Amino acid sequence: MKAFTRFFSVMKGGLLLLMLLFSQSSLAHQMSTSYLSVHLDKYGQIQGDWQVRFFDINQVVPIDDNQDGELAWGELQAHQIAIVDYLRSSLAISREQDCPLSFNPTQQVDQHFSEGYLVSSFQAECDSPGVLTINYQAFFNIDTDHKVITTIATPDHQYTRVISNDNQIILINLAESQFSDTFTEYVYQGVIHIWKGTDHILFLLALLLTCVLVREQQKWHAIDKPKQIFKDTAWIITAFTLAHSVTLTATALGLINFSSHWVELGIALSVLFAALNNVWPIVLRLGWITFAFGLLHGMGFAGVLGELGLPENQKLLAILAFNVGVEIGQLAILALVLPVLMFLRHTLWYRHWGMQIGSIAIGLMAIQWSVERF
Repeated sequence: MKAFTRFFSVMKGGLLLLMLLFSQSSLAHQMSTSYLSVHLDKYGQIQGDWQVRFFDINQVVPIDDNQDGELAWGELQAHQIAIVDYLRSSLAISREQDCPLSFNPTQQVDQHFSEGYLVSSFQAECDSPGVLTINYQAFFNIDTDHKVITTIATPDHQYTRVISNDNQIILINLAESQFSDTFTEYVYQGVIHIWKGTDHILFLLALLLTCVLVREQQKWHAIDKPKQIFKDTAWIITAFTLAHSVTLTATALGLINFSSHWVELGIALSVLFAALNNVWPIVLRLGWITFAFGLLHGMGFAGVLGELGLPENQKLLAILAFNVGVEIGQLAILALVLPVLMFLRHTLWYRHWGMQIGSIAIGLMAIQWSVERF
């Protein structure tokens, strides 16, 4: 009876974990993102482009007149004035004094990660000296996770910043190259990406679930010595870190180039393999297989870095900072998860049921991703 109660409790926990996983968006890299590009010449003339998702603009200016779930060019044209009015009211640029924006009534269409984007260009005169201020207020009321990849280019420097709900106003001192600001920004983005990248987190979690166990005589047993656990975990984390650092850097610099479609599918399959390998062990020494899969994850990280953009005069700094941010986020996850697993490793239910149910839940999520990304 006690065994049955324990089994039921574990199953209930597993179902709750499944519900939690499936409540997360499976498209880990497709978020509400806009792209703002501002070019300021030596005479104070601004030329800019603002790219917004069709989906986002339709939330604030309903343009799908026939409600067919698709936006036609005619529908965009019919609501052009309302769209421009919304954009103009949501963006302000100043430099000691306001620089009124003039939007081009003619709009274009672009695409990012298979999503349609509306491109609106604008101009302004901003010949005052001082700090450049960009105040962005669009879409945060419909999506608090909305972000804006912002690039400011001058004849001497290029700056990249990310505007978010918590940071809607950015200040750029155009007289300085701001190496420290660039480093801090890209470290922050690296941390945020690993924390919001559900596929990367679940891959790490699938690997960590068995780091506190050893397979002997067809059964999982707890590793008694913490030192051995730390050693095994360090080897796996190091292999993953080295691998994704190599491909992240090479991809970001344009040395290698693979289709993002197949990279994302490969990442989903790596999560599936890591999860199923816990339930039906094939590879017990995970170091080299982790290194191989880490190469795929590095190309996935590079895709996000490509979205952010790399300042021309600070490419290596930005890549290094983003990598550092990914590692900080990864170590934070490790610091949270490993002590819990070390505490649970001596319990019978974890060795016989908990680890397997967690792995199956991760595997089911990976199957969903694999189908969607195929």
